[in-house]
Amino acid sequence: MTERIIGIGAGAKELATEDMVLNIGPQHPSTHGVLRLRLTLDGERISSAEPIIGYMHRGAEKLFEVRDYRQIIMLANRHDWLSGFANELGVVLAAERMLGMEVPVRAVWARTLLAELNRVLNHLMFLGSYPLELGAITPLFYAFEERERIQAVMEEISGGRMHYMFNRVGGLKEELPLGWLDRVAETVAMTRRKVPDIEGLILHNEIFLARTKGVGVLDRDTIMQYGVSGPIARAAGVDFDLRRDQPYLAYSELPVKVVTRTAGDSYARFEVLLEQVKVSLDLAEACVDKLRSLPQGPINQRLPKVLKVPEGHTYAWTENPLGINGYYLVSKGDKTPWRMKLRSASFSNIQVLREILPGHLVADMVAILGSMFFVVGDIDK
Repeated sequence: MTERIIGIGAGAKELATEDMVLNIGPQHPSTHGVLRLRLTLDGERISSAEPIIGYMHRGAEKLFEVRDYRQIIMLANRHDWLSGFANELGVVLAAERMLGMEVPVRAVWARTLLAELNRVLNHLMFLGSYPLELGAITPLFYAFEERERIQAVMEEISGGRMHYMFNRVGGLKEELPLGWLDRVAETVAMTRRKVPDIEGLILHNEIFLARTKGVGVLDRDTIMQYGVSGPIARAAGVDFDLRRDQPYLAYSELPVKVVTRTAGDSYARFEVLLEQVKVSLDLAEACVDKLRSLPQGPINQRLPKVLKVPEGHTYAWTENPLGINGYYLVSKGDKTPWRMKLRSASFSNIQVLREILPGHLVADMVAILGSMFFVVGDIDK
């Protein structure tokens, strides 16, 4: 029960009003899927927010434990369906580390190239869909045109558009197609020329600025408490990126520029995502040049028909497009993991909504939620 002042001046009086509980979702246009937000409203202003998850029932971790290391890859690329290739990487890197396996150099560079192309695909989806939630439909067409261009080269090499299944323990599934690197170089160059169009449409738009500047501010302390990572954390000044700070694949040989902002609001999160697209295109271009200079050689290691990982445990984490993605693998020496724990980026990132939504209007909730850049399957694991 709250007291609200009605009227102006000496005749104003207090009127008792009741808070209203509003459920956004689990099926709602602003929630990207089956996510439920339980909001307590005082008028149109949010007084408390509780994200309620679990409606997708993915059960990925238990499914991992009854499948061998080839089958796990098929499952791993599905929890964040916009980052399929990046999800696969953590599984194979963990298994390779336990096996003490050295991956061919060409496979390392090809993996790095594909990971960066996958990052661009992920970011373009949000760069197009976020303005759509705020009423701007045109950027969606521009972003999807570039997505389609990159999807074409990803589909050519793997046969898949979302679930690539191209990683294998020990390398990649097969050799790169003849002329594929040339087509990637053309695609990267074309996308680089088109990104400023998306930037021009949105970044300085008066309506977009009004809806996002100073809205949904996330501070560094809250980020540290909740384990928020990726573009959302970097938009609040957290200068941390595993590609630079704990390099894996070929990132130690690449100039990884970490994009950060200090405002921590919805606008800063969008800015970081846009700048990261440009950085990933630069890294992809560098990988293409390196692959062209490498001599012919194997792209994978020969594996036994039944692959068993030695007894032990390890934790492999990667800088996924949405943040830190980690796999804690425990093996008893069998062909299936004894335990595999998944640390998904969206799970930690979405919990922080309970901190940043209170105090905002319901209309601002859509702008804040869209700027958190999550995938519901990645939350529910």
